[in-house]
Amino acid sequence: MELVVEKIGHRYGELVALEGIDLAVREDEILALIGPSGCGKSTLLGIMGGILRPSAGRILVKGAPPADSLNPFTYIFQDFALLPWRSVEGNVALPLEHHGLGAAELRRRVADVLARTGLAEFRTAYPKQLSGGMRQRVGIARALAVNPAILLMDEPLSALDAQTRELLMEDFLALWLRARTTAVYVTHNLAEALRLADRVAVLSRRPGRLRDIVAIDIPQADRATPAAQAQLAGLHDRLWGLIKAEAQIAEREVIAAGASYG
Repeated sequence: MELVVEKIGHRYGELVALEGIDLAVREDEILALIGPSGCGKSTLLGIMGGILRPSAGRILVKGAPPADSLNPFTYIFQDFALLPWRSVEGNVALPLEHHGLGAAELRRRVADVLARTGLAEFRTAYPKQLSGGMRQRVGIARALAVNPAILLMDEPLSALDAQTRELLMEDFLALWLRARTTAVYVTHNLAEALRLADRVAVLSRRPGRLRDIVAIDIPQADRATPAAQAQLAGLHDRLWGLIKAEAQIAEREVIAAGASYG
């Protein structure tokens, strides 16, 4: 499926969060959204997935979801959002339980996604027994269990330490390379965007407007190679150049707002 964003704008009362956003998320690509703090990345993601109704513009969906897709749009959040009283397999099964699946089909889907995400041996464990990285892996497995047509990810790795983030990023990329699910990935981490995305959409500071879309023409499977590092470094500098000045302004605004409430 392809997701088309047409003239999207959004207000929270008098606050203009987004203005005049036009972009398309192509089928089978990962599009990263980056920009200064408070630029409306998460708001735009919520509009894309239908959680928020935009103040202006519209979202179009082109194409049909896979035949066995239960939820065309599925989210992965940074806070894991696991139910502490459910085991790993119970959390993964949760979004499947309202689709009228037979018991055998539900078990098959859960077992399949646990195997794909390396969680089969932890299926009876509870969230409190897992590391942060493992809990987020459960969140990814839960999202994949419904075979989404479009995966919407809101800074899914930002709460993890650097080493765990690197490991989970590689695991997610391996899963995506097999399934090629259309995905939108919100992040403030330029290295994550450059490792995972096919294209990077850069938003301005509030009100968020589309500043640029930067294509990454190196296949994801080749980006860890030494030959790709110089090109990726150049793209990193280009992305940072697009947001650096506005990120500094946004940071000062946050500090000033905090001081006013101190």
